Amino acid sequence: MHVVTPRRTWLLAGFTAAALAVTSGIAFAGRGDGRAQGSNPAETSGNRSGKYLSSVVRFSGNTVSSGSRGTRTVTPVGDWSPPACWYEPRTAQEFSKYVEDSYNDTINTPGQHSYAKTSVGQFRNRYKDGKYKNYNLNKADEGSWWVAVRDEDRWMEPEAQVCDRDPIWVETGDTPDVPNAVTPQVLAELAYNRIQLPTTEVALAPEAATKVNLPTWAWLDKARFKQVSVTAALNVGGLNIQATTTAKPVSLKLEPGTPDAETYPTSGECAINEDGSIGEPYAKGKADKTPPCGIRYLRSSGDGTFRLQATVTWEVTWTGTGSPNPTQLPNGTFGNDQDVTVQEIQSVNR
Repeated sequence: MHVVTPRRTWLLAGFTAAALAVTSGIAFAGRGDGRAQGSNPAETSGNRSGKYLSSVVRFSGNTVSSGSRGTRTVTPVGDWSPPACWYEPRTAQEFSKYVEDSYNDTINTPGQHSYAKTSVGQFRNRYKDGKYKNYNLNKADEGSWWVAVRDEDRWMEPEAQVCDRDPIWVETGDTPDVPNAVTPQVLAELAYNRIQLPTTEVALAPEAATKVNLPTWAWLDKARFKQVSVTAALNVGGLNIQATTTAKPVSLKLEPGTPDAETYPTSGECAINEDGSIGEPYAKGKADKTPPCGIRYLRSSGDGTFRLQATVTWEVTWTGTGSPNPTQLPNGTFGNDQDVTVQEIQSVNR
């Protein structure tokens, strides 16, 4: 089982935009070295490795590691996508240490802009000596600070900017009234974006090169296309919740890579069989039969190839804390392209 602890930097939304520009560990999703993603060391200031709290959501199961998503992950059907930012709790001790470390980094960095020092000072004062007293450390057993967190792989997306609320003090057992406050469903949606899927290269017969006007059989082995799951769990600040998101393959769609082709079935959508396989392997004696899943090319690919696209649709559900019965999430798709050589049938005239 693969376990991943993602590195996410939570946001101090009270800083001005100018201050955020120079305190990159606060403004942007964190990296392992404490720098902002895509930044140059000479362009950052007020940073020191290990100073930035990260998300404590943990992922286990068939997971794709952070930074490599998009290569083998499910793509939601429609406009929906998992949250790019969310809110999760921090203990009073963690919150106070983070603010004090950020304040000291900014104030003590040579050449730091005065507006950055002013902004970080104002933010610190609000939670240390202003509206709140000493980060509510005297109430540490009664609640926690909820802070905004961004997905480090999506920190440039507009959706990652909507979690702009200042840290909120919340009594233990309560949930703040903000969008994407972490719940079992939010964890399930985050796990959706972590599911690692098998490659979708279909087996073809003929394998090396097919012929014009002859059926090409296509299938996927049931052993490779079984359901996969990822569990997301969070245990911090009196909140202990988890959710498991499961993706189950339900169909395969074939797109031949040329309009001069026919698919079997006509829709190009091959349903999954009861045993979990898709299509049917070609065997000797089936040459004159119509494949349950396949293609018939009507012209040759000449000196090149056609780009066959095979896309599997996955049905996605989740279960979790307080939700033992599977709940639907949007279906997802994942596919691969593969080259197909189509040759003319050669005949010999005597």
